[in-house]
Amino acid sequence: MILQKRFWFPVRNRAMPGDASRVDRRGARGYHEALDAQRMPRPHWAHFLAHLETLSNDDWHRHQGFIDRQIQENGATFNLHADHNSGTRPWALDPLPLIIPADEWRRIASAIAQRATLMNAVLADLYGPQRLLAEGLLPAALVYGDPRFLFPCVGVPPADGTWLHVYAADLARSPDGRWWVTADRTQTPSGMGFALENRQIISRLFPEMYHELNVRPLNSFFHDLQDSLTRQAKPARGEQPHIVMLTAGQHDDSYFEHVYLARLLGFPLVEGQDLTVRGEEVFLRTLQGLKRVHVIVRRQFDALCDPLALRGDSVQGIPGLLNAVRAGRVVMANALGSGITGGAALHGFWPAICEKLLGEPLAMPSVATWWCGEKPAYDFVCEHFSSLTIKSAGPEKNFIPVRGSECDPATRAHILACMAACPQAFIGQEYIELAHTPARRPGSGSLLRTRPVDLQVYAVATGSGYHVMPGGLTRVAADGSSTGRPMQHGIAKDTWVGSDLPIANVRLLKPRPDPADLVHSGANLTSRVVENLFWFGRYSERVDGRARLLRIVLTRRLEAGAVLQPEEAALTLARQLHMLGDAPVGLPCLLQALRDDSLPGSLACAIQKQVSTASHVRERWALDHWLVLKGVLHDLASIQRPHLSPDAALDFLNSVIRATSSLAGFAMDNMTRDDGWRFLTTGRHIERLEFLGSAIAGFLKQESNRGENSLEWLLELSDSIITYRSRYSRTPEFLPVLDLLVRDISNPRGIGFQIEALLNHLAPLSAYTGEPLDGSLREALQSIQALDYARFSSVDFSRRQSCLANIELANHLETAVCAARTLSDRLDRHFFTHTSDRSRSVWTA
Repeated sequence: MILQKRFWFPVRNRAMPGDASRVDRRGARGYHEALDAQRMPRPHWAHFLAHLETLSNDDWHRHQGFIDRQIQENGATFNLHADHNSGTRPWALDPLPLIIPADEWRRIASAIAQRATLMNAVLADLYGPQRLLAEGLLPAALVYGDPRFLFPCVGVPPADGTWLHVYAADLARSPDGRWWVTADRTQTPSGMGFALENRQIISRLFPEMYHELNVRPLNSFFHDLQDSLTRQAKPARGEQPHIVMLTAGQHDDSYFEHVYLARLLGFPLVEGQDLTVRGEEVFLRTLQGLKRVHVIVRRQFDALCDPLALRGDSVQGIPGLLNAVRAGRVVMANALGSGITGGAALHGFWPAICEKLLGEPLAMPSVATWWCGEKPAYDFVCEHFSSLTIKSAGPEKNFIPVRGSECDPATRAHILACMAACPQAFIGQEYIELAHTPARRPGSGSLLRTRPVDLQVYAVATGSGYHVMPGGLTRVAADGSSTGRPMQHGIAKDTWVGSDLPIANVRLLKPRPDPADLVHSGANLTSRVVENLFWFGRYSERVDGRARLLRIVLTRRLEAGAVLQPEEAALTLARQLHMLGDAPVGLPCLLQALRDDSLPGSLACAIQKQVSTASHVRERWALDHWLVLKGVLHDLASIQRPHLSPDAALDFLNSVIRATSSLAGFAMDNMTRDDGWRFLTTGRHIERLEFLGSAIAGFLKQESNRGENSLEWLLELSDSIITYRSRYSRTPEFLPVLDLLVRDISNPRGIGFQIEALLNHLAPLSAYTGEPLDGSLREALQSIQALDYARFSSVDFSRRQSCLANIELANHLETAVCAARTLSDRLDRHFFTHTSDRSRSVWTA
């Protein structure tokens, strides 16, 4: 259904709109969130709809542009229920919020808090006395047959009896206006970070409406989450509570949200390899030693958390974690094994269980569900197949839910046969005709349409019960069909909950930090983080060097044509770096080195590795850093067209060099001088030393004929030509060029500068290893500085042949390159893989 811009009479003095007969409701069955049965705007929507009537097409285009920019700049992506080959996709956000009045929300919040309390009580029973199973309120086959029930967790109660620190429920409104629970999320509820992201964007899009409707903010929810987790931590005397957020990594569907929440809550984002269990305690591996962890906010499936006690094939978990949980030395949020109560097959049992455990009726019912493992329920599902939705009873995703009414005879017969063979694997569920809400049609200006909508709400455990987020994650179906599943495949909306009380401003940060709250920068840096920062520095410098080399070769080939080839030393260096394929050196070969990421030494391959490494530590980058990286990826995609002109290729190389210069500037001016910055900068200097040392050594050893401007390519490659001209105001000559690029330790693009910088960075790192790391580098610098450079002053470069002085300096440069590679390997052994004996003793101390 499409709503025209002026679908009611103009509003005067903010009174209720008049006739809304021009609203076409033929496409909207069931409940409509914004309009009543008489096609009049509902009271809590009237003011907002009146505001929409004042917006022009240009206003709508600006609004959509603002949303798109915010999502792109924040890097908001999502990949829910998509295969890993499909990659991430941008977060889709509709500008119109879902508006819920205060009195209705109070009923919703009360029901959700009750349901979270019920789920927590059920988990306490299932992993404790199991009275529900003994009394038949839950079928044993349904619980024990579900892989989400973790037998090793039986008899392992969590701290303070809290199993569910965060609970979420999917809600749908039926045609009569009642809310129903369609799914319980008790494993690792996701979406609350996206809900906050939606709020921050849409509240800035409609700031006046946001304040005039007195919308409740979301900060109090996250403040309660912070406070609850801190309260659960039980640090020893003298310790500060240490809370980490455990993620499965960048390939997780909700990795953006993990980064977002970790930053918001102030918790380090870690992966399984960052944690280790010693005795009955969990520690975070940091460069400064092991740091005890008191609370783990779990953002990965519980069965993957411990390969020793749970799933042995897990590569994401922490061996021995369950032993630490059993000893009460670490709190898991949510507790291990909590996913069992998220099964859809349990919906039909909640009313009786609620009466039993809480002594009160279930305030918000689940959608009617029949588990086919019971004979009466199986017979009912078979008899009413056409009016139900058939789903898998377990967490397996190899069976896609189907509506019986949409099945052809062959499909129906196949499903019934599967149900007969294994009835306990299936459920039948009543289908709810979803409510509708206004949504903007992309690219349609002021035209609106209605879409099926559902809502995900969240509750957090506090000392006084469960607190429900005053809002949630609203989704509308992208295709407009009421048979769609908005939660899986829809477009997000902000959720505005009105308040009839003054809004209190709640800040997440402590207003008055104590001295004990002060921390030194980088105290929580893990080996994984510094390794990725180190390689990000190397890949960034590799991208810069390859881009400069390709620009030199491509420019000279285009300028010289077929008369003069590019510098042979430059081509030799490109071959050594595996940048050139097997084809003869020509424009196709150079373009392949530019954009073919299947070529190991290509610029495109280096860019892909640079961005991939950065994405592993996404939480470390400021927005400006990330925008530069995304811009390089966007430019790389734009040059993949079949017919790429040389001018376009040079433009791309120039943009890449500008981007790498920007990233180097960010690292110099924006990053705190902690160990993370030190490793990133060390990586850059090692890579630059290898690259320049190989280039100059190859140039010195080459005996082919040279033109009078052959030295210029070395100055361009090292970005030192301006420095040279400002010093000498003459054409490049052999001795001053060598002095500038090799011996001068004040030139940030020279060999001497790289070695001096590395020696400065290695001094504090040597304190961690207990032994010096700079021996071979210091010797290489001394040998380079000790050479008699006067011997180079008499070289006639235009007729130069290989001479003893050139070979000697080239050998010293190659020694420095080998020392840099050796240093990289030593850093890897000491700080990343911890395979050296001395390093291992430090970690276990």
